[in-house]
Formats: sequence, structure tokens, C-alpha cells
Amino acid sequence: MLLHRKLRTLMVLAVALAGLIGGGTTTAAAGTSPPPADQQLLFYNHSYGVLDRETADAIEHSAYLRDFANFQVRTTTGAGGQTWTGRYLMGRETYLELFGVGDLAGQDGTLGSAGLGVSTERAGDIAAVTERLRDEGVADPIAFRQTRDFGDGVPVPWFDAVFTTDQYDAFQAWAMEYLPEYFADPRGNTEPADHPGDVGRERYLSDAYSSHLMRDVTSVRLAVTARDLASTVPLLRAGGFAVRSTADGGVVAKGGGTTIRLDAVPRDRAGLRRVVFALNQPVEYRHEERIGHSTLVVGPGARAVWTFGGAE
Repeated sequence: MLLHRKLRTLMVLAVALAGLIGGGTTTAAAGTSPPPADQQLLFYNHSYGVLDRETADAIEHSAYLRDFANFQVRTTTGAGGQTWTGRYLMGRETYLELFGVGDLAGQDGTLGSAGLGVSTERAGDIAAVTERLRDEGVADPIAFRQTRDFGDGVPVPWFDAVFTTDQYDAFQAWAMEYLPEYFADPRGNTEPADHPGDVGRERYLSDAYSSHLMRDVTSVRLAVTARDLASTVPLLRAGGFAVRSTADGGVVAKGGGTTIRLDAVPRDRAGLRRVVFALNQPVEYRHEERIGHSTLVVGPGARAVWTFGGAE
């Protein structure tokens, strides 16, 4: 799902109504101790990018992608009645969401806009992430509750999210934690908990990935402005990712089996650049699929690489 950045105008109201982080709904389970300071609490959940219209349309109508992945084109209704239609490649624990220019309103629908969601696996960990953010120098983390309307006009609590800021150029990252109410609703098609407090990604996503090649996202590379990079690094550190700087001013964050690379660029060069997938099984051949102004190379071996306009 996309947590639209234009929801920032609703954040203050949502926090007041939901009583989120630090207010009681998103606290650690009674009787549990805080997680160790070095424990990873956040894991790559999904990322999204806004692509040129030709590429987005080619993705939407690609027969190959429907074989390659659990591929969906879906319209979702979130908080405040806001709707969005995305193109989704769904894996075992992770997924990718793609839009075309103009699919989203305002600056969120401009070429190169992008986002990144990192999520908890254990109920209550988002409260610990919020405290770590303060330790990282984020004085006032912004909390938001996303809902989902399955078509009956009744919003179902979906997940709680935390941002470091509501100021951005073209990219924003957030922490998120799925809610018990969503797992309890059969329309979510989620799986039973594997253990107490299980709010993990594998439980949230279906097993439909297993009948396709794509298993999961293992690496994502995005080009972002210096301001957007600066507001993202504290979140990655607070989540327990190992973050290192690159020679060109960007960062590489590793943890939980996924590598996130963020390159610092001017706004006009921002956008989703490269995604690497693990496959369910190795393939002996190399297949190259041109999809609009992007190229998906599958194999040989157990991985695929999808590059988008401007990628090196």
C-alpha cells in the first residue's frame, strides 16, 4: 500500500483521534521489557516510485509481469476517503508499488516521487522505534494511523505509522506496524499468527507468490534530494539498519536481508532507479524484458534486476 505523503495535512487530526505513539494504542505489551538497543526493529516492507506514463502503462498491461510475480492492479481507499490505484508486485515478505505521472494528485504525482515503508515484526516495537528516533535527534516524530475501506464505507484500522518530518521534496520514508483489527478482518486475506505479537510482513502477504518466479525484494536503489536523505537516515538507524555513507554523499543501509541505497541528487534526477529480486528457484537462462523505459533482467541464477530511467 502507499502511505501518500499528501496525508500530511491530516496527520494532526489523526494523532488527536487515534492517540498513537506514546498515547497508549501503540505501546509494548504489558509485562515485556524494551528490546535491546542494538536489536533490529524495522525491516524493508515496500517501496514505490512514480514513473513516466509510458512505462507505467506498459507495466500495467505486461503479460510477462503476471507470470513473473503475484502482480496486481488495485484501487485502495484509505484514511479520509482518499483512493489510489497502484501496480503491485507482491512477494513473500516484501513488495513493490508503481505509479505513473498524474496517478496521484499534486507533487506526489510528479515524475521521480518515491517512498519507502519499513515495518515492525512484533506488536509494540513501533513505540520503541519512536523512542529511538528521539535519541537520533528527531524531537517530535509524527504519528499517523492509516485505515482501509473494503467497500462498505466502514474504515478498518490498518497500520500505525511514524514519520521523522512532514517536510519533503520528492521522497519520504516511514515506519509502520500492522494492527490487530486488520488481521482480524477476513477481507484482508491475512494469515494466522505464528507467535504471540506477530504483526509481520509474511503474515500480512498471501502465499500467492509461491506460484511465480519472484520471491522478495532484496535490494532497492532510489535517488533522493539531500534534504529527503537527511530526514530518512535517522529512521533507518532507529530501526536497526546498519547505515554507512558512500563516497558520493549517499547512504547504504543493510538489515533483515534487504539492502537500501539512497543516492543524493538534485530534485530533477530523483526517482526509483533499481530493484533486485530473489527468485523462488534459480533459472538457467537470461531473459531480458523491456517494459516501457525500464528493463527487467531475469537470471541466470536465482535473482532478477529491474532498472528504471536514469539508472547506472
